[in-house]
Amino acid sequence: MNILAECIEGAHSLFVDASLVVDDETLSLKRTTMALKDLLPGKLGFGTAPLGNMFRDIPNAEARETVDAAWNDGIRYFDTAPFYGAGLAEIRLGEALAEKPRKDYVLSTKVGRIVLDELEDVSARDLGEKGDVFKHGRANKVVNDYSADGTLRSIEGSLKRLKTDHVEIVWVHDVAQDFYGDEWLSVFERARKGAFKALDRLRDEGVIRAWGLGVNRVEPIELLLALEGPKPDGFLLAGRYTLLDHDRALQRVMPDVAARGLGIVVGGPYSSGALVGGPNFEYAPARPEILARVARIKAIADRHGISMKAAGLHFALANPAVAAVIPGASQPSRIAEDRAAMREIVPTAFWSELREAGLVNRDAPLPLAR
Repeated sequence: MNILAECIEGAHSLFVDASLVVDDETLSLKRTTMALKDLLPGKLGFGTAPLGNMFRDIPNAEARETVDAAWNDGIRYFDTAPFYGAGLAEIRLGEALAEKPRKDYVLSTKVGRIVLDELEDVSARDLGEKGDVFKHGRANKVVNDYSADGTLRSIEGSLKRLKTDHVEIVWVHDVAQDFYGDEWLSVFERARKGAFKALDRLRDEGVIRAWGLGVNRVEPIELLLALEGPKPDGFLLAGRYTLLDHDRALQRVMPDVAARGLGIVVGGPYSSGALVGGPNFEYAPARPEILARVARIKAIADRHGISMKAAGLHFALANPAVAAVIPGASQPSRIAEDRAAMREIVPTAFWSELREAGLVNRDAPLPLAR
């Protein structure tokens, strides 16, 4: 079955068959992309998962005010996904940005799930380790599909909800064990044969600027980097390079990503809110040992007069593989807090004390001395 792949009107107009057969001419196409760090318009972006009614029912007005606050703050990179509230986050983001000049901002969304018009029982959804995190989202049925055909259908749906004719970056969403358990490798294989090849071609033909994985685990990134074939431009890694959890990413993916000239967007820099005093870690109530670790870090931060948000953002951005951080927000005041945290001066003594206390890996790059 042939489907329409939405493209940039004018410069790029493309109809592709769902099989996406790659011929010699396609293989010879020259990449039109740039490094992820050069594509993104700043170190601070906006993660829109909360706009999908993550954890709570957010009024439309509050969601709109939050996006407006991000725009007025100068944020020009927005990340979203069909999964966030069954399309709700994309709809709200699209409405908020509809009157903004499209050339002035960068969008990333995700594929692997398709939002249908059919409604379903939200409480019956299987969201892996994320449980009922989007139980307040829309009731539209969401189906998993990592095929080439499903990838194009997903992008087409996202473009409609976002009220735009293109997105710059597409991440393949959640091909990892936290969602698919022991079946994750078979899901990854389906994505390798379908979504990866489809996005590689769309990137090489200039329809999108970059693609990669959007995951909460490092193993899929390791696997993709080791494969021949479609080559990603970077990754969105959520929750795995934070002050509370960074050892595995530091050892197994960050150096390789940096060496290849790729980039990582750090999602969830506050570890689902736990780092900044929230009750959740990894989308669930924080365990006692996590809360104890937060308390130890905060005691050191308080002695040095810095905020926990500043500690979290500055830590992530100090790694040369990191292109940007995208904390989520559902209240306008959170945007101002994030920007203020970016501007804070964090003394070298703070980082030294964290390292001496064993609260940060000794091999982790730390911000330059100030």
